[in-house]
Amino acid sequence: MTSVAREITPRPLSELTTLRAGGAPARMLEASTRDELIAAMTQIWADGEPWLVVGGGSNLLVGDDEFEGTVVLVRNRGIERVPAERDGVVRLRIQAGHDWDDLVAYTVAEGLRGIEAMSGIPGTAGAAPIQNIGAYGQEIIETLVEVELLDEATGELETVSAAELELGFRTSVLKAHYGVGARRSGVIVSITLELTDVGHGAIPVRGAQLRQALGLTADAEVSLEWIRETVRTTRARKGMVLDENDPDTFSAGSFFQNAVVSASFARTLPDACPRWPLSVEVDSVQVIPLESYDGLVVPPTSTQPDVKVSAAWLIENAGLRKGFKLPRSRAALSTKHALALTNRGGATAGELAELARYIQQRVQSEYGLLLQPEPVLIGVDL
Repeated sequence: MTSVAREITPRPLSELTTLRAGGAPARMLEASTRDELIAAMTQIWADGEPWLVVGGGSNLLVGDDEFEGTVVLVRNRGIERVPAERDGVVRLRIQAGHDWDDLVAYTVAEGLRGIEAMSGIPGTAGAAPIQNIGAYGQEIIETLVEVELLDEATGELETVSAAELELGFRTSVLKAHYGVGARRSGVIVSITLELTDVGHGAIPVRGAQLRQALGLTADAEVSLEWIRETVRTTRARKGMVLDENDPDTFSAGSFFQNAVVSASFARTLPDACPRWPLSVEVDSVQVIPLESYDGLVVPPTSTQPDVKVSAAWLIENAGLRKGFKLPRSRAALSTKHALALTNRGGATAGELAELARYIQQRVQSEYGLLLQPEPVLIGVDL
């Protein structure tokens, strides 16, 4: 017997997204198992309906008008161990609707290293590879093995390797960027991670960015539990852990991406603007067969890596401080973090979009750089 997703009374997306904005869809289904999710999406695609899948709703800004299609709530949960190919590692298959932070808590409790620095990130496991989530120098690309993908074009359930997802900085082939659709359309049913079994004792902390964020020296050793609690405390101070009593958490996290620019453009920005080269230039080595050497060596072409620059710094130094809002608007920058647009209570998607456009215009006017939104925008124009 085929499992059927439960049809429920459509709820406004403002109740299902962390930005707390969005109208109700024409139709809403709740898929509690992988089979229900597969059956629901297969039928929707066969009928040619517009569709939207919603997990934790933490990376969505949905318009105020009715969504003229079907919203599928992804609620399949579960974690299972699957065979690993190497000693000392553990593979986990996680259902797409499983809460991400609950997953991190499970891995830390089991002594498995690899995603502990991503504690406190809202959302579900299935959404994590779509934008290659990360925090403090740790990204899911480092541990993701594969996903089960229900492909819209074929209608087939496929096992897709992490390499095929072309994971980049907060992106993948599955992510729809503002103004550009996803390069591959489908729905993730489960993900598989490979984590290192390190137990519960103190261990060295890998990654300079993570050590800096945690205030650790290069030779410091701490437990996974300590890392998780410290990261959650740090994120909470920035309003990046959901809290019903804190409007600063009614956001989609960082609304604008840190911009990636050429090295020459980065030099036009003030020296105080934080920046991070995306790669390290390595001298090339030329091998010239002795029989073909004519005494001349063509000098290697010098290339400079692209540079990631701080969007938060650009926003604040364009005159938009933490807590900034437009007159009579219920949308504002977080009082803790200049990258987060927040709903201070009852803000519409239109108000949030108006603030986002104003920020883009100010930064572009001041620095000649157009910031790009990180959340997926549905029925909203910037």
